[in-house]
Parts: sequence; C-alpha cells; structure tokens
Amino acid sequence: MTVQRLVQVACLALFLLLVTAAALHYSGWLPHDLFLRLDPAAALLTGLAARAWLGAFLAALAVLALTGLLGRFFCGYLCPLGTLIDGVDACIRKPAAETIELPPKWRNAKYGVLVFVATAALTGLSLAFLVAPIPLVTRFFTLLILPLLQQLADMALQLATPLADRFDLTGLLYLDLPLPRFHLQWLTLLIMLLVLGGGRWWTRFWCRCLCPAGALMALCAWRPVVRRRVTDDCIDCGLCTRSCPTGAISEDPRSTAHQECVTCQTCRRVCPAGAVVFATPKSLDSRLARPAFSGYRRGLLLAGAGGLGTAAVTLSGARHLLGDTGTRRMIPPDLIRPPGARPEDDFLRRCYRCGACLAACPTNTLQPFGLASGLPGLLTPVITPQLGPCDPACDACGLACPTQAIRALPLTERIWAKVGTAHILRHKCLAWELDRKCLVCDEVCPYDAVVLKRVAGIKIPVPFVIENRCSGCGYCEHHCPVEAMPAIVVEPMDALRLSKGSYRQKGRSIGLTLELRRKSPRIESGQSPAPLNEGDAGSGLPPGFSE
Repeated sequence: MTVQRLVQVACLALFLLLVTAAALHYSGWLPHDLFLRLDPAAALLTGLAARAWLGAFLAALAVLALTGLLGRFFCGYLCPLGTLIDGVDACIRKPAAETIELPPKWRNAKYGVLVFVATAALTGLSLAFLVAPIPLVTRFFTLLILPLLQQLADMALQLATPLADRFDLTGLLYLDLPLPRFHLQWLTLLIMLLVLGGGRWWTRFWCRCLCPAGALMALCAWRPVVRRRVTDDCIDCGLCTRSCPTGAISEDPRSTAHQECVTCQTCRRVCPAGAVVFATPKSLDSRLARPAFSGYRRGLLLAGAGGLGTAAVTLSGARHLLGDTGTRRMIPPDLIRPPGARPEDDFLRRCYRCGACLAACPTNTLQPFGLASGLPGLLTPVITPQLGPCDPACDACGLACPTQAIRALPLTERIWAKVGTAHILRHKCLAWELDRKCLVCDEVCPYDAVVLKRVAGIKIPVPFVIENRCSGCGYCEHHCPVEAMPAIVVEPMDALRLSKGSYRQKGRSIGLTLELRRKSPRIESGQSPAPLNEGDAGSGLPPGFSE
C-alpha cells in the first residue's frame, strides 16, 4: 500500500472515530468537528451567508495556505469524502476499454458551482449543506451509516442472547445499545448516490467537476511551490497521462494543470523511466496551463446570476420564514429549534446540516426538518417531542455545533433557553374530554409548569399549562398516554432565541420563571383532593404514581 493510501485510510479512520465518539457522547482530546473545521468551502459559504467571521475555521484558512505551498493535498490525502470516492470508484469503475474520456470543459463546472453558491451566500442563502464535501460526508455517516451499524449490532446481540444465557454472560445480556432513528434518510442517501455515481464513468467525477472546495483549492494551487516536474529522462510513453485520476496531465506528459493535481503521485509511481518528481521548481515553468476558466466568463456570470436568482426566489417564497422586519412570521407548528439556537435567519445562514447535533442528542429528539419552511430549512435540526424530550440539563447539541448556529450554554443559561410552549388539546385530553383520571403531564414536567385545577362540569381535576413556567422541553408531549397526536403538544410559541447576551436576564425581563423544581403532583383548589381511584385512600394519585 502506498503512503498516500495509508494516509487516506488513517484520516478516514480518524474521521469515523470522531463521528462515532460524538454519537456515543465520548469526549477526547480531539474535537469531534475537526474535519468540519478543515473544509474551506463550508467555512467560506457559511461566513458569507452569516456575514460573520467564524474563528473556529482558522484551520480552513491554514488548509488554503498550505494548498498554495503543496498543491491540493487536502483532496488527495485528508478529505474523507475523497477517500470514499476513491474506494467506490475502484468498485464500480468501467473497464478501461469502455471508459469515455471526460471532456476537458467539464472540469470548469466546479468554478461555476462555486460562483453559484457563493453568490447565493452573499444574499443570505447558505447552500453549503448541498455541496460542501465535509458536511455531506458527515451527514452520510452520522444519519445513515452509523445508525445502520447500531441496528445490526443490536440484532447480533439479540441473536447472541441464548448463548449469553447459556454461559451466564450477564454483561452481554444487559448490554443496551443506543438505537437512534432519523427522518429523511432517503434524501441523505440520494444526495450521496449522486456524489458517488459519477465514478462509474469517470474517476473522481465529483472532485474534478462539481466540488466547490476543490474549485477553491484549485484557485490557491495554480502555482504551488512544490509541484510536479518532468525531467529530461521522459520517454513520452504517456502512461502518466492515462493513469492520472484527475486528468491533470495533458497529452504532453511534461505539461501539468497544477490546479487539478491532487498530489497523489500516481504518475511518479507508474513512470518507467523515473522522470517524474515532485519538488520546488528551479525556474519559472512556461508550460503552466492557462486559467481553466479564462475563456468561460459568460458561464461564470450565468452561474452568479443563477445564484442570485435562486436566492431571490427562495427567500421571497411564501413558505420561507420571514425575518424580524415587522412582517408577520410564518412558522410551522413543528419547527421547534434546539435550545440555544440563534434567531432563525442567523441560524439558517450558519447551520451546516452536518448532523453533528443530531448524533450528539442523547434522547434522539433532534431530527432533520423537511420542506415545511422552504429550501432554507431543509435538513436543519428540530426537536421532535414524540420521539424524545429535550433534557434541561443537556447541552450536547450546542457543544457539537461547529458553527455555533446553536450556542453552547452553561446550565444556568441553558434552563432559560425556552424553545416553545406546551398547550393542551382539550378535545383529546383524557381528563378534559373523557373524565378519566390522568396526571402524567403534571408528573413529568421538570419545570412545574402543569397544574391540576377543578373546573365546573368536570368531576376530576384537569391540567392547565402555566406558560411563563414552560420551556417547551416536550416531556409532557413525549409521555402523554394518548395515542396518535398527544393531548398536550409543544409549539414554537414564545421561543427565546438570542445571538448574544444572557438568556437568564432576557427571560426574567419578559416575565419568565423557568426554574427546575422537585415535582410533587398537586391540585390547585380550595378543597382537599378527592380520591382519583377507588381504593386510592385519598392520595390524589392514579395507580402507578407516588409522592
């Protein structure tokens, strides 16, 4: 195995370890979002859309600086998506005799993609989640591959249960694996199939023709300090030209399009005369290719116009959430953002849709959102209380977010990050509608925001939500025994979202009283509570509950 392959495999293994560690909530000395910080396209597009300097992406600037020195080394050695593409290409590539040569003009499409998404970002529409390589591959492994492996591991444990019981392997019997499930996995799979499918006809099709990170690094690698050179020992066999995975070597083996070269050194290894070296040039190379896009200004202008048009149509769409500009906001009732999420416009511009927060969520309540709020909200994280509640003591999503679209908050601030408000659907509630004794929502609420009161015409106490105590955590909705749509649901009404400043101070200033309290179910009434069940001895609790 070559040095390049060893480095590629090591980097892919490290990437997978970091993704797995994030999903299993294991903290090490390396940040889980290390590779996300290295993606220059994601950093550029997010910074342009958010109109902010993202300090966490100094590593991306370092990659671009080193690209000017070493060429596109990131694409050839470090990028996990590039490694995955190489592996898939080797499996699905057509035989050499059936391979059609990639038209040279197609390589310039990536510059058009870069201009398109950068222009859209300048107007406030971030499309990094669709084209930036590291968010793409992170979402693929986080939301699809890792959950699949966990499901397979759980099936293996179930199959091994008789064996564990036979040999008294109690540790194996009680081993409980997390089994996260995510929405829209088909969309994640479809996008990745489109990225990988081009390898059936052309090696590294995505990297050569569509990747905006590749285009950005190609601009920096126009004349790298360390680059491919051919000595006078060349015998013009053309083997290097045919072996180059990115088509960077023309029919003249001495001529190299350095902006396309990923420094894999395949040409050096296959050269029978040993005429290819990668070193600093002794003199200026007059054979450097002309700028690949110099003759395609019209195409770049069209790409820029397309980016502007896409942003204009998207941001003016009726299904898009309107900003705080005095216009009534259109908010889908199930769009409940994680605690600490910035105001919607800023959040959408920063969010990578990488899935890091979804993987880090211990209750699996965070799920990718669909198109209910338009294209800008696609695949962004939302709380889904029916799948799980949002633990008031947890800030895993904020710590996992590489762009701080979700702010990392200490516990004293976290409990004040109101994400919505619960309200009771009286026509479904067992107490309100059917006169059946139930106090589940009151029992599970960590903020003491549900109280039981007696009202005229109903024999038993019924629940009410005290809105200024409710944080929208979803414990009540998750545990409600009513099937299908629960009788108490959380909506993003009165959610508190700040780009900066204290949630605690802001919450108090608008009248919130969000405090975690020890729960003790009670009935607000001037009378002592009547027994809720025959034989309950007047405890006020239904069967299965105790003080």
